Amino acid sequence: MTDASLPQSPPNSPRNRRVAITLLVLVAAMVGAAYAAVPLYALFCQVTGFGGTTQVSAGNLKGAIAREMTVRFDSNVEGALPWTVVAAKPVTDKIGNVETVVFKAHNSSDKPVTGQAIFNVTPEQTGMYFNKIECFCFTEQTLQPGETVEMPIVFFVDPDIAENRDLDTIRDITLSYTFYAVKSEGT
Repeated sequence: MTDASLPQSPPNSPRNRRVAITLLVLVAAMVGAAYAAVPLYALFCQVTGFGGTTQVSAGNLKGAIAREMTVRFDSNVEGALPWTVVAAKPVTDKIGNVETVVFKAHNSSDKPVTGQAIFNVTPEQTGMYFNKIECFCFTEQTLQPGETVEMPIVFFVDPDIAENRDLDTIRDITLSYTFYAVKSEGT
């Protein structure tokens, strides 16, 4: 059988238009999904604590429980940021108690530098129980040349963690920050 013997649709047939419209709708849906992926993933992580994403809270209304938890802190500075950051000391207290710790950052350059921090919590499953009330990671921070600042974090571990049997053996949580330079409008 040759190509000439196969039935051909005219170029402007309704079938060809349907296929073209279907393909255009599919492409538009894929582009829309690509733009929506980042905010939807961020929302998913915040709701579920996936990937060590912490929660934001105004305070702990549930009180404390007898089980203790140690929260350790870690800091890393991305290479382009001329800051030295000293992490807060570990805290061991009853789950549910609101704690305040302080990181210290120093700008070792001769010009103002703006930075910001991203964070994660390990073990990742504890992220949904780690609540920050106040954190320097929520905003950009500009340090003047040679300036040293204290950056507080106010947090608590949600007592609901005790209801998650998979986390019964967890006694330590690490909150880790990576500091990076924020590009200014002129650079």
